[in-house]
Amino acid sequence: MTPFSAAQRSRVTMLDVAERAGVSKASVSRFIGDDRALLSDAIAQRIEQAISELGYRPNQMARGLKRGRTRLIGMLVADIRNPYSIAVMHGVETACRQHGYSLVVCNTDRCDEQERLHLAALRSYNIEGLIVNTLGHHLDQLLELQAEMPLVLVDRKVEPLHSDLVGLDNPAAVRMAVEHLQQQGYRDVLLVSEAVDGTSSRLERLDSFHAEIAQRPALTGKVLELDADLHSHLQTFLEKPGPRAVFCANGVAALACASALKALGCTLFDDMGLIALDDLDWYPLVGNGITALAQPTEAIGASAFDCLLKRLRGDTAPTRRLDFLPQLIIRGSTQLPVGAGLPAIAVYQTKQ
Repeated sequence: MTPFSAAQRSRVTMLDVAERAGVSKASVSRFIGDDRALLSDAIAQRIEQAISELGYRPNQMARGLKRGRTRLIGMLVADIRNPYSIAVMHGVETACRQHGYSLVVCNTDRCDEQERLHLAALRSYNIEGLIVNTLGHHLDQLLELQAEMPLVLVDRKVEPLHSDLVGLDNPAAVRMAVEHLQQQGYRDVLLVSEAVDGTSSRLERLDSFHAEIAQRPALTGKVLELDADLHSHLQTFLEKPGPRAVFCANGVAALACASALKALGCTLFDDMGLIALDDLDWYPLVGNGITALAQPTEAIGASAFDCLLKRLRGDTAPTRRLDFLPQLIIRGSTQLPVGAGLPAIAVYQTKQ
């Protein structure tokens, strides 16, 4: 059998296979499509042998366009370097693969122009559905795509898109964090967050934090957005009396705070407690481990695809919002040293 180069294989057509196998082009089309059962075993075997000998590779994109199905799902993410985005994307891709779809991921890098270009590119790929995890500054394009295909939002609302939304139950997550810190005896809490910048999930966490502090008289709290003065802000917070803790609103804030505290010579975590949303691989390696609220990112990604799949199959139910609860993973960063402060303070109950 004569070996074929990649360039030669790309030039092999369905007609070449049909002529080699001594069958019609329609029979070859049935063999590589969904109608193989219509062929006799003898014809199917001849076609399979011809494909092997010629090194034929079907053009799946062309076949999909002809049938009106590409089995491509698009995903638009704001920052592919963010561990949250990577974990959710993995959940989406795994679910896509299990149902015979392929995932096309576009990273906007938090750039409006990149978002515009990627949306145009995804449209040209004839994707069948779109999963969006951005600020959605190009509403016109998104609304046009939503009119053509199902669209599901992850983590962030985009007004006025009326789409299914999958993400974290942010009020519950903040309540769990504040309640844990209060139970551990901390009395002063600093919430550190990336700039809100119109991100609905960040705004929900900040609003929930203010609400939790307001109904807990034994606690005081303040919000700090990440900026170039983080070191000086943390230094000031370290100098305050009484048991105090930092609550990082995501993994990016946790890394910035852990780095700053180390640079300040803070004894992790004797001088100050720390709890963080997300649970990243490096958390157990810092000091005696960072207490975390782990997001079920795989489940969030899989559920986003599941919502999309239901819509692709004709589901016309009202838009739904799926909020997942985090898991509290307690490590040494929220364990006050003996004699460091008062005993744990009673927890004020909140409505579930």
